[in-house]
Amino acid sequence: MEAADEVVQDPESRDDTFKMKERLQKRHKARLEDAERRKEAKENHSVAQENVDYFFSTFNGERAAVEELLCGCLDADQKAVAERLEEATSKTVQLQKLLNDSMVFLTTYDQRKAQVALQKLQTCLNETREQAMPKKKFGFRGRTKASSATAEDTVVSPPADYNVVQVDGDPAGAQCGFSNKSDMVLVMTAEEIQKEDVLLSHLSNCKVRLYGTPSTLHLKHIDRCEILCGPVSTSVFVAHCESSTLALACQQLRTHNSKDTYIYLHVTSRAIVEDCHGVSFAPYSWSYPNLDEDFHVAGLDPKQNNWEQVDDFNWLAAGTPSPNWTVIPKADRKATWDP
Repeated sequence: MEAADEVVQDPESRDDTFKMKERLQKRHKARLEDAERRKEAKENHSVAQENVDYFFSTFNGERAAVEELLCGCLDADQKAVAERLEEATSKTVQLQKLLNDSMVFLTTYDQRKAQVALQKLQTCLNETREQAMPKKKFGFRGRTKASSATAEDTVVSPPADYNVVQVDGDPAGAQCGFSNKSDMVLVMTAEEIQKEDVLLSHLSNCKVRLYGTPSTLHLKHIDRCEILCGPVSTSVFVAHCESSTLALACQQLRTHNSKDTYIYLHVTSRAIVEDCHGVSFAPYSWSYPNLDEDFHVAGLDPKQNNWEQVDDFNWLAAGTPSPNWTVIPKADRKATWDP
């Protein structure tokens, strides 16, 4: 009897043994799950790195091809120059598309690096075009009649304290737009603006209507203006804009050194702000006849709008919203643009 009593465990001892086994099983399971997570993370990192490597390999190769095309413009005849510039422009647009499509796996640093390189390439393209194929500058004339039904339908009875000015069309020009104007209504039609690089600079207290599909749009030194623009094929660049309201549709938006500005945006990649504060965003809401057709011509998907996805290059704190931009509350959004 005494020997039998020695092999019988008391209930407390059995309970401790059970708990020990349970802890060991949980620990083993946790190790397996952790090992699986590390394996998956390693595989995902490898795939992401392969995507990044492919992107920069393709991007740098195409950029070099564009630079070679531009170098060949210096001593070529006019026909060859035109062909090279057309090919360089097409490749630059494709580079922008490649960057837009790659935003999902590129880091903010890589995005900025590629965009800076692309911006330098675009500047070089514009400078080469001006040097190799100089065009006459556009002029201004007083608006005596509406040049199209689109402009006539949209700009109605301007306020008495505004003057209305319209840009002369120069389809062969490298760049068009308005500069050094104040207290005016400025209009460009779809025919005048189609696939052109548009520049608006040093405008004060103006209302601007840009119909059609610009290739790129540059806004510089804009103060107390309302600027509405049709779909832009590639990028919109905004610098030194304050106390203004913008309606923009594009592949990518870059905004620098701007403040106290409302942006009604349709963007198919992401918006970027840098050295800005008091910038607010809402969905693009301007409308005019043929807008749907212009979206198609610009190559923008009207159903894909990432207006809330804003990267602030001055605010890299993960998980904490940037204080430099906000979303316009629905109740405060502008719905009616013209009288």
